[in-house]
Amino acid sequence: MPDKIKVLIVDDSALVRKIVIDILKADPEIEVVGTANNGKTAVFKNKVLNPDVITMDIEMPIMNGLEALRQIIQTNPKPVIMMSVLTQDGAEPTFKALELGAVDFIPKPSSILSITVEEIGSLLISKIKSVFKSKINIQSKPEEDDAFEVVPGKQESMPEQAVSKDAGKKIVGIGTSTGGPSSLLAIFRSLPENFPSPVLVVQHMPEGFTRAFAERLNSNSHLQVKEAEDGDVLHPGCGYVAPGHSHILLEKTSGGMMIRTSKGEKVSGHRPSIDVLFDSIAGMYEHESVGVIMTGMGRDGSSGIKNIKDKGGRTIAQDEKTSVVYGMNRVAVEIGAIDVVVPLQDIAKKIVEYL
Repeated sequence: MPDKIKVLIVDDSALVRKIVIDILKADPEIEVVGTANNGKTAVFKNKVLNPDVITMDIEMPIMNGLEALRQIIQTNPKPVIMMSVLTQDGAEPTFKALELGAVDFIPKPSSILSITVEEIGSLLISKIKSVFKSKINIQSKPEEDDAFEVVPGKQESMPEQAVSKDAGKKIVGIGTSTGGPSSLLAIFRSLPENFPSPVLVVQHMPEGFTRAFAERLNSNSHLQVKEAEDGDVLHPGCGYVAPGHSHILLEKTSGGMMIRTSKGEKVSGHRPSIDVLFDSIAGMYEHESVGVIMTGMGRDGSSGIKNIKDKGGRTIAQDEKTSVVYGMNRVAVEIGAIDVVVPLQDIAKKIVEYL
């Protein structure tokens, strides 16, 4: 019998620890090897127990989850899944944790979200197993590391010759999953002030978090970024993030290209699905499109980006070295769907080049 996946649970609430223990104990492939009620104990137990995966609360006494995460990644790196409360105060540290190196997060049970304890349990188990089976690239990201930092307003405008006169008629679609939020932030920070096309994003993320994520991208980019809503008309220099509960597709109207949201069946195991977006882009824009597939588990987006390439659009994949999980992008490369594979820091430049 194969070894069980060893999990360390970190949360200052005894009730939450018990709920998570009961959820994980029900799965025969997972073993809870320990718990901690603060970050300092978590750092110690990570060294002693050497778990395969850690679940981490953010707000805790003695040492909070962010500081514990930073020390764990610097001393004995392990995949850390954050347990996050969806509030205005909770969203910011959640996304900060992802920038510091957490591989993913799940929501805590909350009246704000229409998601049950059973659904959260199923989500947590699937993420623990996926993280354990995948080749996770965990990199220390200290705060002083500003390799991808671009201060809005400080960037040079895109040179006129860098884009064709028809660039405004084109569209950019980006799909990502595990490891995506911090990577998307790096790209949006690097897109220039006079960016000529709309950018549509599918980031696999629980319902309720996508609005806060869109706001974070908006505050760190020259683009105007929002959570996509049914009926949004696409505008150049604007970004649209798929809501956590719906697919996004495109519809041509007399007023311009419009976003339609759909709560249809999951595609490639996801709603929103990258494949749904990319297929819609390929159908509406054909060769006037740029598709980007990035870090993430599974294969969502790989067939859709192949569709973009087959219709004459240009396609980009994030490389293995800068991906937290080389999964979706690996599949896209293997099936011949990609024109160019580049590191994260070169994706924005390549997008501009293709426009």
